Amino acid sequence: MHDIRMIRDTPEAFDAAMAKRGISEASAPLLALDEERRAAIHAAETAQAEQKRASKDVGQAKAKGDEAEFERLRALVSEKKDEVAAMQARAKDLDAALAEKLMELPNLVADDVPEGADEADNVEIRLWGEPKTFDFEPKEHYELAAVQDGLDFETAAKLSGSRFVVMSGAVARLHRALAQFMLDTHVEENGLTETWTPVLVRDEMMYGTGQLPKFGEDSYRTTNGWWLVPTAEVTLTNIVNGLTVDEGYLPRRYVAHTQCFRSEAGSAGRDTAGMLRQHQFEKVEMVSVTHPDESEAEHARMTRCAEGILEKLELAYRTVSLCTGDIGFGARRTHDIEVWLPGQNTYREISSVSTCGEFQARRMNARFKPRDGGKPEFLHTLNGSGLAVGRALIAVLENGQEADGSVTLPPVLHPYLGGKSRISAEGVLA
Repeated sequence: MHDIRMIRDTPEAFDAAMAKRGISEASAPLLALDEERRAAIHAAETAQAEQKRASKDVGQAKAKGDEAEFERLRALVSEKKDEVAAMQARAKDLDAALAEKLMELPNLVADDVPEGADEADNVEIRLWGEPKTFDFEPKEHYELAAVQDGLDFETAAKLSGSRFVVMSGAVARLHRALAQFMLDTHVEENGLTETWTPVLVRDEMMYGTGQLPKFGEDSYRTTNGWWLVPTAEVTLTNIVNGLTVDEGYLPRRYVAHTQCFRSEAGSAGRDTAGMLRQHQFEKVEMVSVTHPDESEAEHARMTRCAEGILEKLELAYRTVSLCTGDIGFGARRTHDIEVWLPGQNTYREISSVSTCGEFQARRMNARFKPRDGGKPEFLHTLNGSGLAVGRALIAVLENGQEADGSVTLPPVLHPYLGGKSRISAEGVLA
């Protein structure tokens, strides 16, 4: 969320920043509403002061025995009381309306974010590894002989509908091994704190990280009002919701492996084959809560944490900086990490690592107390996939495929698979 005082003081700069997001003249309606809100607050305060003066005069008239004046003033006090209540209610409504408008606006992008219209304008930062080549035509993950019994989309459709999968046997164990490997790496090597959080959250938590009010249609809501989390970013970031912590508390670095749920309302017809885009999936999510001076370095560190997982899996990838037309609602800067998928002959996103500055902290009212005793300041928050487990499964299967339909698995996963190193064409770990 944005600071209305900043918009009031520098409307031209705010409009220029929003223009990068494709939003024109953003400040004008906000400032008009803010002016109306402040006028209502002033009017309520003025009427309340008049009410207090009249109340004091009532006592004086009573003491003097002036019954006529006493009755007149008492009626005036009653009238002012109703007037003040109405004015305060009006001011409160306008305050809520302004907050709602501010919450609908995306974060301001960092100055060095490349300008562009869509993903075609993203800028490559790094390229690691060589895309795997084959002496046969590589298949997509769901076409491999090794997984024909382990990926069951037909049964999943019977159970739940499209964009679900039932995994079993070697594939299910490989999926579990990938999540375990990611968690262990982030905890033991990257210094993150393993965390287990609910997947059902209140409205306030979705507002805090920016899924509400604009993107409710992209998530699932239960009949009693909870939301199913689209990612553990929601729960991990909201750990500091409403808190004012000591500076020494920072940084906080969390990692969680959770089920995630997305309705994919805006992606009809995209990636419907296989596991690439599902309504229910798993992610290992990283979240950092930092001092503002440390958030830029933390963004680079988190990006390396995600890249390191792919390097251990020996999967070629590229890292790109998202342009202004492709960056997410709450991000100031985002690095997408894209893994090479031979079956599609292209790189596909497997992680997004974003720094949000104080945008989410304002929505959550999350602050820290400086060591020097100064005024509390807003925290900075960051989040990133480390990684999307299902997409990592796809990448491991496609890059490890052999001509006979079997799959050779990365050595780093062997200890998690009882020493097994491949999935045979019959779908058995061997």
